Amino acid sequence: MKTWIRANKGFLMFILLFGVFRTAVADWNPIPSASMRPNLLEGDVVFVNRLAFNLKVPLTDIVLQRLGEPQRGDIVTFSSPKDGTRLIKRIIALPGDTVEMREEQLIINGQPAQYTALDTAPETIAHVGQLTAQRIRERNQTEQHRIQVLPQIAGAARSFAPVTVPADHFLMLGDNRDNSADSRYFGFVPRKLLIGKAERILVSADIEDHWQPRLQRFGMKLE
Repeated sequence: MKTWIRANKGFLMFILLFGVFRTAVADWNPIPSASMRPNLLEGDVVFVNRLAFNLKVPLTDIVLQRLGEPQRGDIVTFSSPKDGTRLIKRIIALPGDTVEMREEQLIINGQPAQYTALDTAPETIAHVGQLTAQRIRERNQTEQHRIQVLPQIAGAARSFAPVTVPADHFLMLGDNRDNSADSRYFGFVPRKLLIGKAERILVSADIEDHWQPRLQRFGMKLE
């Protein structure tokens, strides 16, 4: 074993440094579900800047130093406060914000978001079948982005009463509002559970078409 280690110490050092880089500096995150449609698709792989918000001890949630402040509209990866699963969602409300939702319309600090209908697209839901998603542009006081809704889904969490986001916490929603498990189900996300900011799509493949590359999405900056 000692002989093998000596013969491969360069490779082992590379693996060690690569692991530190992925856990402390930058990472990539495959998109496994439809919760961020229409902006992120299954088969996208996004670049995640782990130094956007916090410098952490590798492989832990121990924050050594704050490096930047999350902003409303940022797409971020984080550990679920419910079960630790890595998730990717959009920050909708910041610490101190009061937010509510009334039949899909967000109201942040008393200011209703504005909505413009864009187009429609098919979406297949397990155990339900193919539905028609309505794609919409959502605008609030500070930013805008596309979302989609699925009016045909019964029982979706389209409304919630006003809540105030606690200090050092964030409210997260998926862009696919009626098909996303997010803060409506697991609550606010503590800052220490943030992993990083998703900044652009590295590569993309259509998982329903024999993993054909979607070249037009390579390098795409996230909205």
